Amino acid sequence: MKIIKLEVGNLGTNCYIVYCEKSLEAAIIDPGGNADEIMRMVRRENLTVKYLILTHGHADHIMGLAEVRKATGAPVLIHEADNKMLTNASLNLSGFMGPGFTTHQADQTLCQGDVIQFGTVKFIVRHTPGHTPGGISLVGEGLVISGDTLFTESVGRTDFPGGSHQQLIHSIQEQLMTLSDDTKVLPGHGPETTIGWERKMNPFIQEEF
Repeated sequence: MKIIKLEVGNLGTNCYIVYCEKSLEAAIIDPGGNADEIMRMVRRENLTVKYLILTHGHADHIMGLAEVRKATGAPVLIHEADNKMLTNASLNLSGFMGPGFTTHQADQTLCQGDVIQFGTVKFIVRHTPGHTPGGISLVGEGLVISGDTLFTESVGRTDFPGGSHQQLIHSIQEQLMTLSDDTKVLPGHGPETTIGWERKMNPFIQEEF
């Protein structure tokens, strides 16, 4: 498994292009802007994009979705509880940042325990609500892509519509802190970390233990 990390959009969202080195099948996770740059990387590596996966439905994670979807023809996957955010500018928060935008609904909705596989790469969906009702984290071999649930020594905001701090901390405790300490955490913003580091150093988690 290879991972290309791109910082995209005005809010510096981490977009991950994950691919199988043997088959060159790929998934693009959170195309939050800079669609041309994302597609340039796809072409550079000669990848076939099998899925467009959204960790949640906020604008800064979906701003490049329509262009990447058109360029790849790949199906869009999102948790069922966030699907309506794609078609509602108020729910995806773009309406609060400007004129607002919407896109088409997802091609497939996800739920806890779903398996997403492309080539030899396999992700298991863990439902981690709190930042949004349908927030997910993707657990793969030795890593988790956590979206805006867990950051380096921080956690996602919960003051947006549908957010819940209590639910977020519960999600982190039950779905992420149960992973091994050496599990890499690839968050939706900022640098990567590990579960072990966050277990010891994250003040938000410590407050709740």
